[in-house]
Amino acid sequence: MTLIRVKGFKIFKDRHGKPRCYHRKTGERIDLEKAPLGSAGFMAEVARIGAAQEKVAAKPGTLGSLIKAYREHTAFTDLAPQTQADYQKVLNYLKSIEGTDLKRFETPLIVRIRDKAAEKKGRRFGNYVKAVLSLLFAWGAERGHMRGNPAQGIKDIRRKKGAAEANRPWTDAERAAVLEAAPPHIKIPVALMMFTGLGPKDALTLPKASYRDGEISTSRAKTGEPVFWPVPLPLAMVLAAAPEHPAPTLCANSEGKPWTLSGFRASWRPIRVQLEKAGRVQPGLTLYGLRHTVAVILREIGHDERTIADALGQRTIEMARHYAKGADLAPKMRAVVASLDAELARRGVKTDPEKRQPLGGDA
Repeated sequence: MTLIRVKGFKIFKDRHGKPRCYHRKTGERIDLEKAPLGSAGFMAEVARIGAAQEKVAAKPGTLGSLIKAYREHTAFTDLAPQTQADYQKVLNYLKSIEGTDLKRFETPLIVRIRDKAAEKKGRRFGNYVKAVLSLLFAWGAERGHMRGNPAQGIKDIRRKKGAAEANRPWTDAERAAVLEAAPPHIKIPVALMMFTGLGPKDALTLPKASYRDGEISTSRAKTGEPVFWPVPLPLAMVLAAAPEHPAPTLCANSEGKPWTLSGFRASWRPIRVQLEKAGRVQPGLTLYGLRHTVAVILREIGHDERTIADALGQRTIEMARHYAKGADLAPKMRAVVASLDAELARRGVKTDPEKRQPLGGDA
């Protein structure tokens, strides 16, 4: 069992070797069979129990009172467990300033909060703190808790020039090397991510029933958005060769049990490290990079952002644009310009072949 620590909770193995988790103050137990350690369901249970222990009402007009009202509203409770868990990490981080009067939150203060979070936990977390504050303040402004959204328009901290891109796309050679080196219980989840764009959690928890007649029909755990994929031939071949197992999920570990995200990452890491040492993959290979890989390939072969968003189960094209960043558009644009030239010629718009300047223009 991967060691997990959560403040205020006791996590241990009982005399039968089964993991247990209790809230230290109240003794309330989290059922780890329904909400495995480290899962989104587990983090949602931690958040629920933590919120229930807030005996003293937060002072009205403070950040704490706004957070409390938001967490009790359907805007939060209707979110997917994974999204709740992600937001809760930020709300936990903000706990030390919950007593701050909402009137004090102006752009300079929020920028300082963002920058301090980035110094402590990295640029991406700092930007995420800013994003959650903006979402929280927008919700509060709509309901009269505060005047306007002071976080609106604040930019993200840019990645340093030359810094490695997080979750970069995998090269063709890297994908081939990993599939060749991975044992079946690792290869199947990796192939699912590689050829469908499913994120690690969605791939690992995909029910067997979601794969039928050569097609995958599911929804993203984080957003609830539907995902439909006719299975590409390379993935179909991997699945056809997969050993049978009793788990209800399409993927299973070496013991035939459903994977946990932390367990899979722990098993995948040695394979990645070994391939790095052998020079078969470059540093910076991440499982989430496979999602970017699919988006980049779709963009390079000419699919638009809305199509990519649908393929990845994204509600907006902004995220599809983010995932497809880095696509080599040169082949596509050469074909686009060739077709434009042909259409202009058909319409009688002639150009000087030497200078490629419209005839009749400046000499």
